[in-house]
Amino acid sequence: MSLKVTFIYPGIAGRGWNSLKQGMDAGWISHGLASLSAAAKAEGFEVNLIDLRALSGWDHFREVLAERDPDVVGVTMMSVDYNPARQAIAIAKEVKPNVVTVIGGPHVTIALQDSLRIPHVDYLITGEGEITFPRLLHALARGERPPYRVLRGEPPDLDAIPFSDRDLFLEEWKKWGYDLDSPEVPFVEELPPPFATIIAGRGCIYNCSFCKPGEDYLFGKRVRRRSVDNVLAELRMLVDRYHLASFMFHDDCLTEDREWVIEFTEKYIAEGFNLPFFCQTRADIVVRHEDMVERMVRAGLRGYFIGFESGSDRVLKFIRKGTTVAQNLEAARICKKYGIAIWANYMMGLPTETKEEVMATVRMMKEIDPDYYSPAFFTPHPGTDLYDFVVEHDLSRITDYDSYRRNPTEPKIRGQDYEFLKWAMAESQRRKPINAFRRWARRQWKRLRRVTPAKVLRRLGLLRPRSAPTAA
Repeated sequence: MSLKVTFIYPGIAGRGWNSLKQGMDAGWISHGLASLSAAAKAEGFEVNLIDLRALSGWDHFREVLAERDPDVVGVTMMSVDYNPARQAIAIAKEVKPNVVTVIGGPHVTIALQDSLRIPHVDYLITGEGEITFPRLLHALARGERPPYRVLRGEPPDLDAIPFSDRDLFLEEWKKWGYDLDSPEVPFVEELPPPFATIIAGRGCIYNCSFCKPGEDYLFGKRVRRRSVDNVLAELRMLVDRYHLASFMFHDDCLTEDREWVIEFTEKYIAEGFNLPFFCQTRADIVVRHEDMVERMVRAGLRGYFIGFESGSDRVLKFIRKGTTVAQNLEAARICKKYGIAIWANYMMGLPTETKEEVMATVRMMKEIDPDYYSPAFFTPHPGTDLYDFVVEHDLSRITDYDSYRRNPTEPKIRGQDYEFLKWAMAESQRRKPINAFRRWARRQWKRLRRVTPAKVLRRLGLLRPRSAPTAA
């Protein structure tokens, strides 16, 4: 029996329907689905994708699904995707009652009992699915239905699995108007298209209470990282296939493994790579390993994502971040020393956080003066210790799964003044006059450096533009 598999990406909680090309929320692939697709295709199965972000609504989804006529529907689900995932599965069973429905992803793993309550789901896969999902497909192809609904994933050898199937997304997007010459949508000026995200490893060794132990449930308590050679082989493939010009490591914290980073930078340079890239790091790592930072800059690093989180040492200790305000400020200083763009992640409205501590975060952000601000109202996510704290103390104001968005748009917990927080968040992004002037001066200098005598003469009409060459 030959099976047709349709994956569904339900990520419309952020920007909604018809949102392709609208930044990272609606222009990046799901590495989970892309990896599962590569694994399934390697086993000979036919796989396609329906990305809700590309469609106009549920009626449109129903039409497309009927056209695809799949035998198996696979849906990935984070907590924020619960509602659209549930609706997509219900429609799939309406369109084709005998279709086999499978769900997986973070919410299934960290909130299994909650996921089991979703109607019309035949199988749930917890953990990583590159081994378990193709095994399920083979069983279904033989006409065998596993007797258990919950199938536990097995951690794969990350060097042994195929590279993420980016064409799964790119080919589907092009059907609905995606016209960029880039596998994923660029999001900062330092990373020109064609741009892509890659993942070098899974897991995180740190213990932040707003993240753990949920991530341990997904990947285990240790980090499993691909070999440097395997990552470089993927980069070569991306350059050959998509003419890649820049990329971003999507790892939780690439720099936690100093030895891996040193080996990567040495081989990256030795093999002639010069693509600019971003990655995620921590303030304490930047401070302790400035020599590693300098190596990464020489290799092509253009920016760091850093979770500064709070300007209060008490709050940082409360959330088990493992960093200090002093380290936050020193990390920013080091980044500026080496010309590294700073993408600043930080939160407001944490449990027990006072207005004075919020203002400390405002002052810290003005001092850091990041290139990119990424603020959030604290959101208690299932599977984390801070979520349990919020539930235990009856602090949650979340009444719908859609509210698990990290964007600072709505109240999340009791005991916080959200009008004040909205003001503080806006104030945190208002630069000091001296910093605003410095940034303006740098922009003007960059513009002047791009000016040439020929450009000036052409602008004045004193030099005719070059004519295009004519065919012989």
